Amino acid sequence: MSQPGRVVVGVSGTPSSLQALRVAMGEAQREGVGLRAVVAWVPVGGEIAYRRAPCPELLRIWEQEAQWRLRNAFDEAFGGVPDVPALELVSLRGSAGPALVAAADRPDDLLVLAAGPRGGLARLTHGATARYCVAHAACPVLTVPAPALLADLPRRLRHRRPVSTGSGTPLTLAC
Repeated sequence: MSQPGRVVVGVSGTPSSLQALRVAMGEAQREGVGLRAVVAWVPVGGEIAYRRAPCPELLRIWEQEAQWRLRNAFDEAFGGVPDVPALELVSLRGSAGPALVAAADRPDDLLVLAAGPRGGLARLTHGATARYCVAHAACPVLTVPAPALLADLPRRLRHRRPVSTGSGTPLTLAC
């Protein structure tokens, strides 16, 4: 017997990914399936830089930051993490495209993500994750256009992600 499908959504915290999260939640509720919200992260400077100078404490902080971004996305989209059955919050270390394709590993899953900006120049600098997922996913992929209100924001704010303010205590690292 095969497992029932899920809706898997890529979350980064940008306004476009919040729109994708809302659509994914609606699809999961409509279909009566679970929702798996995924945030992908890589160490600051990339994997190669981290391998040259590993610091487990920094790695823990970066993972906590990614988990915070995921919870914060639910706060911004719904006012908090909804109390719905079969909701899974997942933080995966790796590039967004491959991580999302790996998270949506069942043929009956639905992968939902932000489509990225339109226009030639924008496509060169953004939207690579959506293109990667459409090309490599083994399940259907739904790309969600940016919310209409995003066009009213100044260009420099359209793709910004929130940043954790932390606990306010000084940070001491021993790496």
